[in-house]
Amino acid sequence: MAAEVVGWDVGGAHLKAARLAPDGRLTHVTQAACPLWLGLERLTPAHRLCAKALDSGGNALHVVTMSGELADCFRSRAEGVAAIVAEMRQLLGRPFLAYAGTAGIMDASEAAGRPERVASMNWHATASWTAQRAGDGLLLDIGSTTTDLAPFRGKRVQATARTDAERMRAGELLYTGVTRTPVMAIADRFRIGGTEHSVMAEYFAVTADVYRLLGELPERADQHPACDQGEKTPQGSARRLARMFGRDYEEPELEYWRAAARAIATVQQRRIAAGVRRLLAAASCAAPAAIVGAGSGCFLARRVAGRAARRHACRFLRFSELLGPAPQALRERADDCAAAVSVACLAQRRAGARR
Repeated sequence: MAAEVVGWDVGGAHLKAARLAPDGRLTHVTQAACPLWLGLERLTPAHRLCAKALDSGGNALHVVTMSGELADCFRSRAEGVAAIVAEMRQLLGRPFLAYAGTAGIMDASEAAGRPERVASMNWHATASWTAQRAGDGLLLDIGSTTTDLAPFRGKRVQATARTDAERMRAGELLYTGVTRTPVMAIADRFRIGGTEHSVMAEYFAVTADVYRLLGELPERADQHPACDQGEKTPQGSARRLARMFGRDYEEPELEYWRAAARAIATVQQRRIAAGVRRLLAAASCAAPAAIVGAGSGCFLARRVAGRAARRHACRFLRFSELLGPAPQALRERADDCAAAVSVACLAQRRAGARR
């Protein structure tokens, strides 16, 4: 029987973790806000919260993947990888493994000396596990900040790029997500009620406000303070959104600002859908291709997949459908934290193969 495994995904905004029982059952998934841009010390309270929720045994095997090395508290990605590895070693109190993309899983001490293998490989962990379970298709992981698109075929990841810079050029990494993306980063003009309106280049509102106004944002998805530190209600979001257009919010206008939110969401969804269609066409996947949705924006991934299906024969699966039976609440958290779940699954398979 394989070991109990805990997978960690150290992001720049969240720390995510998943626990697998020795028989492979997913038993716990959790995440905590972790704004690394404010300093590496933010990892300590986030780890404390996650460790308490995991309730893991002392003999668990721990494996880490990351994208937090990109945080601007580090002078370089290499420095970030080394710092995160050292900090996780201290927090876990034991040696652990690290995910290194196509190089597989290695001891964290080795990973610290090979930062280019480890940096921003959390998407690859999800894509690799998905490829082994879902046939041919595309991973569509829409998170708080980014959207990862990774084709897979024949149980292998078919992405053409590896680094963030390469993936952005290839259209496999889109810097747009469902909570932290500033409205001004989606477009500078939106058509609302037949009239075009410009938006301010100010950090007044983010996509969490957009999807909260539309009633689609899971409450668990938005773990950071609002732009104005204000209330996370439809009215609060409408107030922030109105400010983007140089307006003040007044109570009778709530439906107008919902219409504005729909206009913003439509532009974002079109951009993601265009990327999905282009990659599906290039991947030559066997029909019907599986579009596997993951991330806190899994609800949006389903809608984008519907758009893509108009041109390509494809079916939509939630990432959690690739796992064994589990309570609905746990499956939803698994979708949110797909990289942590995936790296735990990959590590447990590796440990089992070595026995």
